[in-house]
Amino acid sequence: MQIYSTNRRWKFLVIAGAVVISVVSLYYTNNLVRELREEEQNKVALWAEANRLLVVESDPDEAMVSLIFEIIRDNNTVPVILTDNRGNILSHRNIKLPRNDQGEYLKHALEKMKKFGPPLEVDLGDGEYQYLYYQSSNLLTRLRWFPIVQLLVVFVFMVIAYIAFSATRRREEDQVWVGMARETAHQLGTPTSSLLAWLDLLKMKNVDENLLKEMRHDIGRLQTVASRFSKIGSRPDLLPEDIGEVVTGMIGYLRKRSSSLVRFNVKDELVESLTIPLSRPLFEWVLENLCKNAIDAMEGAGEISLTLSRSRDRVVLDVSDTGKGMTRAVQRNIFRPGFSTKSRGWGLGLSLSKRIIEQYHQGEITVLHSAPGKGTTFRISLPVRDKA
Repeated sequence: MQIYSTNRRWKFLVIAGAVVISVVSLYYTNNLVRELREEEQNKVALWAEANRLLVVESDPDEAMVSLIFEIIRDNNTVPVILTDNRGNILSHRNIKLPRNDQGEYLKHALEKMKKFGPPLEVDLGDGEYQYLYYQSSNLLTRLRWFPIVQLLVVFVFMVIAYIAFSATRRREEDQVWVGMARETAHQLGTPTSSLLAWLDLLKMKNVDENLLKEMRHDIGRLQTVASRFSKIGSRPDLLPEDIGEVVTGMIGYLRKRSSSLVRFNVKDELVESLTIPLSRPLFEWVLENLCKNAIDAMEGAGEISLTLSRSRDRVVLDVSDTGKGMTRAVQRNIFRPGFSTKSRGWGLGLSLSKRIIEQYHQGEITVLHSAPGKGTTFRISLPVRDKA
């Protein structure tokens, strides 16, 4: 059942909207840069024409000369270098020169302008030419970088929005789970107490003690379940527990309540008993979830293997089954709240298991390997020493 499919659709719409904004902004800015470049090219061409008139016209009137000087003076943004037909630098404008080696600096600037684009040719007549080289102004250069900066800003916005959205959703999930869990624990309390009273009444009526013993086990199990749910949302106490004894004890309980077609195989590769900090009720809950999921995957018949081993400062528990396995797509979502491959599943068991192992025990739970038709192996890794 996909509880959060609506939220995912909203998230997709937000991301799609941000992408559309980015594309439109990039298109608009690129058009702006193109128009500015064309304008600068026209200004440079006009500046070159003014230089030509100033050289060619032998007796321009005072107004024309003023106009020419005004045009030349108004170019205060576009860097330009004027050369003769032999490549000698005649003049330059809007180039900030260093205190030393100005000639070399101008030559270097001229080479950069030659790479930028072809020069404007200034015909002085009688076979004399000058060449005006130029490059983008600082304003145009900044505008050229503006789309990239803008996209970075949008990207940062998207990341922040995603993190905020995800954090908000997780808080809402936590509140719902904690409320449901504690309400479930509260609701289980009353019938459990009643069952204990009925058990005492049955004992007075001389009911078979073996039946009463099994009933006590199941009532105790109900109390354990209620205790588990009551611990959700609060930090549980981690007490020293023998990990091997916890695993074998839990499997012993499940073996009695499972079909005879399901075989449990516990392999303890630890050289000696190993005590680690655990919340036993919650850790048993994780084992129960994994084993029951395995039984469902095997459709009630097959083998479940549990292997305990140690890797440096961690204890590793592998839970394997001979069931139908999972595709990669299912593996990516298996721990996501609300995701379930069962038609009547709530998709909370493995999500809660992940929370118990990783948040409460500072461990890790992963799908070690799985493939359709080849079964599944979950791996639980727990610290040997309490690092809290």
